[in-house]
Amino acid sequence: MTGAGEPRHQLGRNLTYGMLDALGRAIVTGFYDEIPFPTEAELAKQQGVSRSVTREAVKMLTAKGLLSARPRQGTVVQPISSWNLFDPDVLSWLLDRRFSIDLLREFNQLRIAIEPEAAALAANVASDADKARIADGLRRMEAAEAGDDDPLESDIAFHVAILEASNNAFFAQFRDVVGAALRTSIRFTNRVVGRTASVPDHAAVLKAISTGHPDRARAAMRHLISDVLILIDSSEGQTRPEA
Repeated sequence: MTGAGEPRHQLGRNLTYGMLDALGRAIVTGFYDEIPFPTEAELAKQQGVSRSVTREAVKMLTAKGLLSARPRQGTVVQPISSWNLFDPDVLSWLLDRRFSIDLLREFNQLRIAIEPEAAALAANVASDADKARIADGLRRMEAAEAGDDDPLESDIAFHVAILEASNNAFFAQFRDVVGAALRTSIRFTNRVVGRTASVPDHAAVLKAISTGHPDRARAAMRHLISDVLILIDSSEGQTRPEA
């Protein structure tokens, strides 16, 4: 609940983003797959907000590719092929969908196209501070194995540090995709007994970057992600859907 003294413009922004989140999550998780998307008037009434708040939220969802407005047809939900899958909000909402091994595979296919090259670049251009951040991510992973850190967040920190150490702004922009991919992977690998992120495999990536060997860094990162893809392929058909 917003505070009584909160500025009106801030209150309106909170209402807009609250509605954006609720509608975006509903669209991505399939709530509107079988029913028409409501009109702005219907949405305003359902959500108890003004038409201007509704209009702004719909405009933002349209910009993300989730909705489109068509003459005489109103606002309609777009297929996933039209969604901006690199948008942080869309990625967040995707994680609320029913588990999909196809989505997990596609996430990791993208990762294997990006992260090995980012690691190779990092081996060439990373500063001492960049390398220290990667090393800190690995230390956190080691601590997580002892129960002293979060396994997922430490893994994400390691991979994001490498993307940023590439000193390539485009690679760095993939941090949200990598985070979403790892969060999805955890939901999958948690069901495979004894499967956790391999600290030695991550250490091999760090060593190659730290010693300035781009080819070794590329190969080590490719091996790390390929292992996940192999696990996905070997487990397909054996993984039961979530209830």
